[in-house]
Amino acid sequence: MAEDLVQDTFFSALKSLSGFQGKSHEKTWLTAILKRKIIDFYRKKSTSNEVSLVDSDDHFTNDGMMKGGWAKEKAPKKWSSEAHDAMESAEFMSILQKCISHLPQKWASCFILSTVEEMESKEVCKELDITASNMWVILHRARLQLRDCIEKGW
Repeated sequence: MAEDLVQDTFFSALKSLSGFQGKSHEKTWLTAILKRKIIDFYRKKSTSNEVSLVDSDDHFTNDGMMKGGWAKEKAPKKWSSEAHDAMESAEFMSILQKCISHLPQKWASCFILSTVEEMESKEVCKELDITASNMWVILHRARLQLRDCIEKGW
């Protein structure tokens, strides 16, 4: 496939040679063409995979009012409560508490008020004396740090 993409690159370059202005090195120009060819290849490949899944008749009904809906035996199954139970396990909660304790005080307060206590954004901003955009930045950074901490500790 790599050889085909390189060959397509040279073919495209020859076709559009008159458009090459010489403002960059030929290698840079060819690399840019190749990059676009690679992107197009993967774009087409991902689209064709999606279409083949959607076109599969075994997953969907073909008749009646439910045409196009999930076939009963192929429909997605309900999530088990195991994932939810694991989230609420004592082990997870202790690691989460430990990770929260490593956050800067304002970050921890913002995360707890917003996520754990499900307080409205305006109330969190008022409580911590911060702007809404600052709150979202703090939450984003806190979540990134918590995710990293939890992945290492759990």
